Amino acid sequence: MSDGTALAGPDGAARCPWALSTPDYVTYHDEEWGRPVHGDDALFERLSLEAFQSGLSWITILRRRPGFRAAFAGFEIASVAAFTDTDRDRLLADTGIIRNRAKIDATLANARALAGWAPGELDELIWSHAPDPAGRPVPRTLADVPAVTAESTALSKALKKKGLRFVGPTTAYALMQACGLVDDHLAGCVSRTAA
Repeated sequence: MSDGTALAGPDGAARCPWALSTPDYVTYHDEEWGRPVHGDDALFERLSLEAFQSGLSWITILRRRPGFRAAFAGFEIASVAAFTDTDRDRLLADTGIIRNRAKIDATLANARALAGWAPGELDELIWSHAPDPAGRPVPRTLADVPAVTAESTALSKALKKKGLRFVGPTTAYALMQACGLVDDHLAGCVSRTAA
């Protein structure tokens, strides 16, 4: 049983323990999670997927990501903003995604809100909330990794003020972790950035 510290994976490299439960997680952990993501469409995708994950396991979303990308036009903000009621009905019937009416409606509403933003504005807003890494201790165990921070609460408020939905502080922090605003790879993890 893990004490929450980095564990050796199938290749002998130490990783965050959550990454070792399935090969899908190993790949996601090693190649994506915690790596900087930039670009409005890329961040819209991550924000949308984190919202869909709310109340579910991330593996459920990760395995359906190709379906989400197909259903939501590659998360291109302008395309999703132009979705009609017919598109909404299509999404509600699409078994390749999570068919949660509130989350689908939020994704469509968020795209419409973001379509009115200047290019790069979402990227700038999100990254303006990245904390100073020097002020963050390196987490040694999973217990050291918060679910919410002052920065994620501020990001959530800023996104809500701009009209976005399903962007609470916990979702905002998960976005910050996934998109590299914070490095929550544990001490000793092969994916931990050099301090």
